[in-house]
Amino acid sequence: MKGTIFDIKRYAIHDGPGIRTTVFFKGCVLRCQWCHNPEGIKKEHEIMLYSSRCASECWDCVPRCPQKAINKDGTVISIDKKKCDLCGICADVCAYEAVATVGRDVTVPEIMNEVEKDRIFYEQSGGGVTISGGEPLVQGDFLLALLGALNEKNIHAAVDTSGSVPYDVLDAVSQRADLILYDLKVMDENKHRQFTGESNTLILENLRRLSDTGVDIIIRVPVLVGLNDDTENIRGLKDFLLSIKGAWRINLLPYHKGGIGKSIRLNGARSWTDFKTPAEKKLAEIKDRLSSHGFQVKIGG
Repeated sequence: MKGTIFDIKRYAIHDGPGIRTTVFFKGCVLRCQWCHNPEGIKKEHEIMLYSSRCASECWDCVPRCPQKAINKDGTVISIDKKKCDLCGICADVCAYEAVATVGRDVTVPEIMNEVEKDRIFYEQSGGGVTISGGEPLVQGDFLLALLGALNEKNIHAAVDTSGSVPYDVLDAVSQRADLILYDLKVMDENKHRQFTGESNTLILENLRRLSDTGVDIIIRVPVLVGLNDDTENIRGLKDFLLSIKGAWRINLLPYHKGGIGKSIRLNGARSWTDFKTPAEKKLAEIKDRLSSHGFQVKIGG
């Protein structure tokens, strides 16, 4: 069995407790207009073009492309995505790393070989492995196999999910994970659909059912100015979480613009909405409001 990932990040400190290794799966059902990992949306391999690295005296990749999908465009290259078959030859021949393939197929033993290198850091810090994305539950069978291997090695396993998947998949994963990092983006259904492409009805119902199982859950809320930092959304978040069991820890994640540049390098154009990062004062206000109702709230994480 193989799965498709786009990165393995070592020494992560924001994806669960302690020092962690984060494995990023490709594929997601949502299309969030602020996504900081747009390379994780499509499950298929992709080409990322770093135009600023392209050397005007080079052009080695142009004649080497079997599909004739690469063209000179002034002082840089352009790639015709309709012709490109993702063979990766352009990335192999580029001496300036201006072209990169995003996505690789791996087995569970290959991932375990990487994550076990840092076992000493997990043991000393109370860390472990976090599986993120994209939406890792899109590759449910591979995720379950990886979690099984982590369980066998007694390595703490956290899974970051949007919850926008069939509940039976979420339930099976929660039985093998030590921690679920559950994203709640926008409480209003119409606004959620507008900015993510999907309703949040399944997401909220799945969280309600998951909270009844007793699994360890941390709610993660990406905070964006003008989208979900208003009084109405925070009240809706508070009311919903008070109505379920076991979701008393909340991480507020301030929006950052890192995904915009990656979206341009992937798609050749800016496709994300121009959101703003919340001020520290605003984040502190939201934290205080939620904390006053008994939640354990952390900015970041």
